[in-house]
Amino acid sequence: MLRVIAVLLLIPLLDAILLAVLATQLQALSVVVIVLLVVVTALIGMLLVRAEGRHTLRRIQEKFATGEVPTNELIDGGFLVAAGAFFLTPGFVTDFVGLLLAVPVTRAPIRALAKRFVITPYLDAKAKGFVSGNVYVGGFPNQDGPGGPGAGGPGGPGADGPSGGPDNPGSGPSVSGGSSGGFDHDNATDIDFEETDDE
Repeated sequence: MLRVIAVLLLIPLLDAILLAVLATQLQALSVVVIVLLVVVTALIGMLLVRAEGRHTLRRIQEKFATGEVPTNELIDGGFLVAAGAFFLTPGFVTDFVGLLLAVPVTRAPIRALAKRFVITPYLDAKAKGFVSGNVYVGGFPNQDGPGGPGAGGPGGPGADGPSGGPDNPGSGPSVSGGSSGGFDHDNATDIDFEETDDE
């Protein structure tokens, strides 16, 4: 978030430096001409944002009508709002950035980068991995502890050992975790279920 704020503050600074260079180095261009160029580019940009905004709003309505989630269209709408703000800010650099966000050809790769590096990581952090599917799938936490595989999991005495695995079905259900009773459902036999029902 701080990087985004830093970039937003850097763009007007670059714009001011560019305007100062144009005013001092290019004597042929007067201040009035530079101001007119800034105003004209801003007006053209606002007309472009208006047209793209209507097109994006129509696509959002079509997606809602078909029951789809307009993810890309909503992101485009946010980019168009940002483009309008850049066009309203006087300067050539801000107008150029606004043009990149307003034109569909350049907006599509920017949207893909924003989804990959900004939006998805942010939503993943809020939803604890459920957005991208990077959730914890390695079993129960602390499974190597008292109730883990060392006590009654795979390879432990509760699975195939003498306390009730398939090699010794007559000795009762397997016990995992010491005092916590139970048996391994994956390795259980009919005898284990019958004895559990009797208990």
